[in-house]
Amino acid sequence: MSDEALVEALRARDPRAFELLVRRQTSPLLATATRILRNQEDASDAVQDAFIAAFKAVDRFDGNSQVSTWLHRILINVCLMRLRSRRRKPEESIDALLPSFLPDGHHVESFVDWPENVHAVIEQREMRDAVRHAIDRLPESYRTALLLRDIEELDLREVAHALDISPNAAKLRVHRARQALRTILSTQLQGLWR
Repeated sequence: MSDEALVEALRARDPRAFELLVRRQTSPLLATATRILRNQEDASDAVQDAFIAAFKAVDRFDGNSQVSTWLHRILINVCLMRLRSRRRKPEESIDALLPSFLPDGHHVESFVDWPENVHAVIEQREMRDAVRHAIDRLPESYRTALLLRDIEELDLREVAHALDISPNAAKLRVHRARQALRTILSTQLQGLWR
């Protein structure tokens, strides 16, 4: 069924359309929610909440994007609301994870240049696990910005809107998260590339 036909059937409250939408979209939505929330149970709840919100808002869907994109945006908003509501402690500083510099401007740490085939290395299971673990070490606001930009592939304007910050703040947050991620991964990757 095409997106247009699906939307029309959803607007007509056809239960088969709802079932089709859930079957098509649950797996990718669950993967996204798990990356953002880092908890399978919370992710499942967020996906359910996103479907409910989408069903309630289907009459407002303008058709300017694919149904999957629209549903993804709803899910990201649900996840961000969950993150905001569970914040109980002050945000952790990212400074300890960023690269350090000598007075002359050179790095204190020695970094190994990442080879051209870094994508092939990252595809290895051990590397995926190391990257996931390193991302998990980032403070929540930086981790979320990085996931939205680099994993969910939102543009910086969309990241800023989702996080309710300015585009410049979003750009800085993503940049600092990438720097911290590189610092965290540096020692692990050096052993692989020697």
